[in-house]
Amino acid sequence: MSTLELCEKYFETRDVYKLMNLKKDAKEKEIKKAYHKLSLLVHPDRVPEEQKAESTEKFKVLSKLYQVLTDTQKRALYDEQGIIDDDDEESNMTSWLELWSKIFKPISEEEISNYEKEYIGSDLERTDVKKSYLGGKGCINYIMNHVPFMKVEDEPRIKVVVGEMIAAGEVPEYKIFTEEPAAKRNKRHKKYARESKEAKVIKERIERRKQQEDEAELEASDGDLEQMILARKNKRESTYNSLMDRLLEKYGGEDVSETVDFGSLDKKKKKKVKAATKQQTLNGVKRGRVEKTKA
Repeated sequence: MSTLELCEKYFETRDVYKLMNLKKDAKEKEIKKAYHKLSLLVHPDRVPEEQKAESTEKFKVLSKLYQVLTDTQKRALYDEQGIIDDDDEESNMTSWLELWSKIFKPISEEEISNYEKEYIGSDLERTDVKKSYLGGKGCINYIMNHVPFMKVEDEPRIKVVVGEMIAAGEVPEYKIFTEEPAAKRNKRHKKYARESKEAKVIKERIERRKQQEDEAELEASDGDLEQMILARKNKRESTYNSLMDRLLEKYGGEDVSETVDFGSLDKKKKKKVKAATKQQTLNGVKRGRVEKTKA
């Protein structure tokens, strides 16, 4: 099948701009942002086992589309004639991970923390709250799964925000939100308390292991801090490359012409998938939100 046929099969459209929610004159920065957002939706590590094969195929399609939109000649051909040249061997990557790693730098815990501080209380958060309130028809569980960084401690604040929207006539009042049953609320709070406790235990375990590794590295370098830092840098690079190799082996396949990059779901497609799976995942970076740590 051609790229556009696969695009229609997986995303129910041949319109690349519509799929990526872009205007025809979109700049490369906008294309990159849209591609990143879509690719996170069905990362093979973010979907149930039974969906991994299909997710990988979607990654391949999205990667090809990204390459088309960021290449002047290929984009012009698509814009003028609605054609994507599938015979262009130069566009093939030796690994879909290679493309991803070239485009997007790893995100550190500090960067996530800084973004969280900027996001909470912002207009963007308010927009996300409004969308999730309407999308879940007032279900707070749904809102928590779609609003980044939201925790049970934020519920009173979010209720004030939604209450203001209801009073202003921006959104309808859903009784499930304004009069949520205590049993449902208690069940949610117990769940997040349990997950928080599990995350704390795992974080402490990781920190202990890191401390032990640092001590071992320092001892191996005879107390030379510079050597220890260099050894740690080499180790991290080796670990990263090893991870890339394992993911490539798992998802890349043997045909290099088929090993490309990350992909996504169309909004209509997400509604169908939602009924068939318990996936809680950026469906909004799980379903548009940063996933709460479970392990």
